Amino acid sequence: MNHEELREFASHTYIFLLHHPVLNREGKVITTAVTNLDIHDISRASRTYGLGGYYLVTPIHLQQELVHRVIGHWQEGYGASHNPRRKEAFDTTRVAGSLDEALQDVSSIEGRMPVVVATSAREHGHARLIDYPQVLELSTPVVLLLGTGWGLHESVLDRCDALLKPVRGPVDYNHLSVRSAASIILDRIFGLR
Repeated sequence: MNHEELREFASHTYIFLLHHPVLNREGKVITTAVTNLDIHDISRASRTYGLGGYYLVTPIHLQQELVHRVIGHWQEGYGASHNPRRKEAFDTTRVAGSLDEALQDVSSIEGRMPVVVATSAREHGHARLIDYPQVLELSTPVVLLLGTGWGLHESVLDRCDALLKPVRGPVDYNHLSVRSAASIILDRIFGLR
């Protein structure tokens, strides 16, 4: 895939950060809190790799309002004039109350439902496990779905069209922040070499 084709594919790729339903360390379903770092870091990574958008997905209305306030500060408030590059990072950052709502929004933008590729730090027996270069063989639009807490609930994984191989290093330790994992995944798929 040449540079222009890669850019075009990226513009029809979206990254979702799901805060519910996710797991806690005991394997129970929880809703995690949105962090300021989630908002900023993945917005910046999404913009750096030219994605169509970044969705923070949380059912908690106060958390949705928080995200809107942060984005508003950088898009229209003092932050917009103080740091125009950060303003640009939030151009395609959105908030959704559920996975279905975010998927429907992408479907409205793109004119069809996206192919959903889940990510996980754990090995799963998913029927359609793919490696990073294989993402570029999928039909667009594509959603890269990341979970918070201790990962996506099985009910979410079961809905996905594919599961991306976990990010791994040469040692057994594998506990990256979701922000680090998002950046690594985006670079493995869209990074220029």
